[in-house]
Amino acid sequence: MISLDNISKQYGRQILFMEASATVQRGEKIGLVGPNGAGKTTVFRLITGEEEADGGQVTVERNVNVGYFSQDVGEMSGMTVVSAVLEGAGPVASIIADMRRIEDALADPERGDEMEKLCDQLGDAQQKFEAVGGYALEAKAKDILYGLGFAESVINGDVGDLSGGWKMRVALGRILLQEPELMLLDEPTNHLDVESIIWLEQWLAGTDSAILMTSHDREFMNRVVKKVIEIDSGELTTYTGDLDFYESQKAIRIREQQAQFDRQQKMLEKEERFIARFKARASHAAQVQSRIKKLDKIEKLEPPRSFQRIEFDFKKPARSGDDVIHLNQCKKGFNGRKVVDVDLRIRRKERWCVMGANGAGKSTLLKMITGNLAPDDGGVTIGASVKLGYFAQHAMELLHEDLSVFETLQADFPTATQGTLRTLAGCFGFPGDDVEKSCRVLSGGEKARLVLARMLFDPPNLLVLDEPTNHLDVTTKDLLVEVLAAFEGTMIFVSHDRRFLSALSNRVLELNPEGPRVYGGGYGEYVTASGHEAPGLRAATPPKKKPG
Repeated sequence: MISLDNISKQYGRQILFMEASATVQRGEKIGLVGPNGAGKTTVFRLITGEEEADGGQVTVERNVNVGYFSQDVGEMSGMTVVSAVLEGAGPVASIIADMRRIEDALADPERGDEMEKLCDQLGDAQQKFEAVGGYALEAKAKDILYGLGFAESVINGDVGDLSGGWKMRVALGRILLQEPELMLLDEPTNHLDVESIIWLEQWLAGTDSAILMTSHDREFMNRVVKKVIEIDSGELTTYTGDLDFYESQKAIRIREQQAQFDRQQKMLEKEERFIARFKARASHAAQVQSRIKKLDKIEKLEPPRSFQRIEFDFKKPARSGDDVIHLNQCKKGFNGRKVVDVDLRIRRKERWCVMGANGAGKSTLLKMITGNLAPDDGGVTIGASVKLGYFAQHAMELLHEDLSVFETLQADFPTATQGTLRTLAGCFGFPGDDVEKSCRVLSGGEKARLVLARMLFDPPNLLVLDEPTNHLDVTTKDLLVEVLAAFEGTMIFVSHDRRFLSALSNRVLELNPEGPRVYGGGYGEYVTASGHEAPGLRAATPPKKKPG
């Protein structure tokens, strides 16, 4: 269906692809992986025709319908949320707009003399709507929006009133409703909560559409993709299997390449020692020349390219008292609706993950624990010798835009050596000259990494983390899990990343309308005991299989 044949592409001196090849067949579900800047988005743009390859050929089968979800959703306003999603299904959205306009006119008392004409127009519009399957499509669009976390009260509101993250969900819903023959999905799980991520993976597993996608969510990738295309140093390499299989096969491949390289290096060293030893002896001249010619003909192997993660020796936090937090009949509500009502004691070294559907009060609870929000009733008591560190999404907005990454770390830790701070920065994805980047130009993921680096360099003994893995790539997530697994303090956190939840929690607090529930084990035990991976899950209705 899609073929990339010996493509080459570069921007200035940066070479993204050098005679690289890959294919996408009908119905395949493929993960596109590679380090930041490797060219994943460029692959999408080459397929859609937004960019052209410098060499080679990109072939898209005739009449193949391609839907592309990117992080740049553009401007959305002036239509309802459901109409914005229906735009992906052709003329349906414009017919709905006509119907709404006519209905508004019918409700206008000043246009009473046009009543008969308007009724005829509305009847015509309704017939058109029914003829294109509008009622079924509208129901399907709403089902998709519910799955992506939209409340009924929001669906018929103006899409322009939504935040950027919710507009992303609208744009994703538009692609899902369209159900093209090929979906290009660039980080579709960004801005989704765990319930919506699980719904989406079920939906994608049931579609006939071919999928080529990127995602920083390891569990999501493992459950959806059956093939992986890796971009590495200008090459495209295909692996058949999920993300875990790809990583295991890549590790085997690297070991084999390293062994071949080592064997050749030993052989070359042996030959070069012989040449150096006997090149001055006339009796060995023929042998020396023969070996020199042999070495000239040998194709020299390169050592395997592998990601070298920078290690950092993180400090241990000071010991707190055994009683870390007491939520004493702590209550909070908004607009007359009770959101949080919790009575809970958190002890030293406990790691609580807070689960709950959208609007259950997870972030509200964390804000009360950190003192950023006062409870309406009850109280929050922080124990003796507790030093609190709070990661929230707004923390990234507090970075000083005029400072570089290095200057930000230096301002926080003026007594630390340059080498220590550079190693810390490298550990969190700012190697070499990247530490000179201004905070103004950092992406969301880079800002999150910098905030986490500042927090963990001199760690508190109580970490309160609100979605710390948002925008982080798989490598940085793995590092964060490793660092926090060795953390000797207390944690309470909210996350939509199931690997993060499984690896780090040993207690679960589930918030729901019937009242909070406490589970004595970690996330894995919670799933077993509760029978669900997250509260508030909606079962995805898979798209109907296409005939043939």
